Amino acid sequence: MVKKALHKNYVLLIIAVAQFMVVLDTSIVNVALPSIFHGLGYASESSLQWVVTAYTLAFGGFLLLGGRAADLFGRKKMFMYAVAAFTVMSLLCGLAQTSTQMNALRALQGLSAAFMSPAALSIILTTFKEGKERAKALSVWGAVAAGGAAAGVLFGGILTQYLDWRWNFFVNVPVGIAVFLAARWYVPESKADLDHQKLDLPGAVSVTAGLIALVYAITLAPDKGWGSSETLGFLASSVVLLGFFLWNEARSKHALMPLSIFKIGNVAGANAAQLPMIAAMFSVFFFVSLYVQTILGFSPVRTGLSFLPIPFVIGLISSQMPKVIHKYGYKLPLVTGPLFVSLALFLMSRITVDGNYFTDVLPGLILMGIGMGQVFISVTIAATAGVPAKESGLASGMLNTSQQIGGALGLAILSGIATAGAKAYQVNNVQLPADPEKAQQLIAAAAQVNGFQDALFVAAFFPLITSAVALFFIRHYKTDDSAAAIHV
Repeated sequence: MVKKALHKNYVLLIIAVAQFMVVLDTSIVNVALPSIFHGLGYASESSLQWVVTAYTLAFGGFLLLGGRAADLFGRKKMFMYAVAAFTVMSLLCGLAQTSTQMNALRALQGLSAAFMSPAALSIILTTFKEGKERAKALSVWGAVAAGGAAAGVLFGGILTQYLDWRWNFFVNVPVGIAVFLAARWYVPESKADLDHQKLDLPGAVSVTAGLIALVYAITLAPDKGWGSSETLGFLASSVVLLGFFLWNEARSKHALMPLSIFKIGNVAGANAAQLPMIAAMFSVFFFVSLYVQTILGFSPVRTGLSFLPIPFVIGLISSQMPKVIHKYGYKLPLVTGPLFVSLALFLMSRITVDGNYFTDVLPGLILMGIGMGQVFISVTIAATAGVPAKESGLASGMLNTSQQIGGALGLAILSGIATAGAKAYQVNNVQLPADPEKAQQLIAAAAQVNGFQDALFVAAFFPLITSAVALFFIRHYKTDDSAAAIHV
């Protein structure tokens, strides 16, 4: 019994490290963005968002395919292949010489992550029994998922300042090799108990292309306009492709995403709650990391250290969440947690050009950690409770899809708002005093902050959507009785 428990702990450690690496790569480059901008010659700051968006878009677009592939062809096998590919792509990202190469390689890195992450979560779901045991395992998973983004900012700062921005990618190579070897030795193989091994390729192609077209349209809109032929064309393409995907899933014998899965427990509600929450969270790491560097003048390392309160608070809250969920169920933290995040974003939307970290940023980061620590563990349990083992990869892929697409959409929308806010400020504050050059620098800084303020203020409403979805659509189950309740 001790040996078996120890073996499970090894599996959890391996999977947690892999997930940490995946989440880390979503945020680790944020601190390095100014260095990447100059190092690879990006055309503008708005084009720089593609370093993040290319990764999250490919990640989110292919997650359903990755999750289903894990069920069909073996979770350990897909996990190991994906880890190997992710490691190679990380090495090539570090060697990139142009902005085009970087964007393309980041997309391929995200594609690898799309097969790694759902396989990893489904391994946890099939290794740990539903109830207290799985709740504890998922609390570790949730803490890693929520804390990895904040830790990425710290590691990114250290690597960028003391080595080079390229080490933000090189660091994955030894970690990836270690995870690959450990998985080969300790992670057991498992497959779904299905009577076929057929992938729904029409469904996979249509949902991936539809999601990519949607995010690209939102990315184009701030520059081209919402009524432009390019924006409307991609939006129309997205509607057609996603509509075809749903039609195909309803009639396909071997659907990529059987629509019946939305009838299981809180799968639909949890995924709907996840999307706006992640959209809000991404804004903090993107805009606040730029604010403390370009406005407050923090070094990359100091920027990373400034985000440390988030993982510390998340760790503290996460350690108590299994007890809270066991006693009260996961609905309560899903309703209250987003309120802390909303308040955090509202407070940070009041940042100023002559702001101070301890009064303008730190309180928001602490509140952010409190909310994130509650939400990410609860939403993972809610989205996977009662899901049959044969659908664990699919459920994992869906949860990760809502997370990554939420991040990509949120960043695209909020980047557009920030750009529009900055342009509007500059148009309304054109001055030519005695020192025009200095005045122009001050106006540019104030315009940038004005854009950040607008984006963070709008982002503050996203968690309120999560809270409302949880209040009205999440059924109040406790982890011990959720399976029984779902299958009645």
